[in-house]
Amino acid sequence: MSTPTGPASGLPVRMPRPRQPGRHRRPEPLVAPEDAPALVLAVPGTPSSATRSLADEVVSIARSELPGLDARIGYLDGGDEEFPSLTSVLARAAEERTARYEQARAAGSDVKEPDGPVAVVVPLLAGPDSALLRQVRQAVMDSRVAAELTDVLGPHPLLAEALHVRLSEAGLARADRARLFTVATAADGIILASVGGDEAVQAAGITGMLLAARLAVPVMAAALDQEGSIASVADQLRNAGSQQLALAPYLIGPEIDASLVEEAAKEADCPASDPLGPYPAIGKLALAKYTTALGIAPQQPQSTPAR
Repeated sequence: MSTPTGPASGLPVRMPRPRQPGRHRRPEPLVAPEDAPALVLAVPGTPSSATRSLADEVVSIARSELPGLDARIGYLDGGDEEFPSLTSVLARAAEERTARYEQARAAGSDVKEPDGPVAVVVPLLAGPDSALLRQVRQAVMDSRVAAELTDVLGPHPLLAEALHVRLSEAGLARADRARLFTVATAADGIILASVGGDEAVQAAGITGMLLAARLAVPVMAAALDQEGSIASVADQLRNAGSQQLALAPYLIGPEIDASLVEEAAKEADCPASDPLGPYPAIGKLALAKYTTALGIAPQQPQSTPAR
């Protein structure tokens, strides 16, 4: 909502546009106000150029969905200028907000610094991982900044769509069930590989049901970080009649060493698709977590139904 003198604190505003005639006018685009909290993406894992590229693309997608968004990246294992730690990124956001309002007051403005959070921290995780989430919470506490921490990105239908796309890119699933061509390597059973123990497997199972509906094949979740979990699920799928399995990492990418996925695929004796990576849905879901935390209700991202 906006006022005659400017945007209401912390809420996106709709920029005025010439009204279009007729019933089917386009909705006015949302734009983030200057005083909205920063969206800080908390990136797990060892920082690298590949991790930075992935995170940059995710925040770029979020900015494209909400122009004017202050989106930043903090690394759980960072600590230098190239890969700043989550704690330092939050502290910097707080310093900049304070400086902004001190400058405004020095210029004669009676504006007051907002009472709301300085930042909304969104973990770059598809599913729950208690160890990594403890690191995120500790980093937020260490920063001594008023920041709100959101849930992880999944489960969500958009993640099922992303998994479907990654499987089809690897030649392990049809991109569109309505097409008449066949994929010789299409899997008839999917192992959905997560990290984070039993809680992560249960959460992945929800997305797995959505993926199974898209592919019309059985999907079972397993844990990459639990010994024997992948092999056990592979055996269950084969005993149930699946002959051609595929492993789909229910991961964005930075959470684990890529070699773990390779080892899991060997353990299950099947090919694997790529992790979710910077699929457009990841940026949209990160933004949705941000807007929900602030009590904003823009149009929620929708998945593309399997045809």
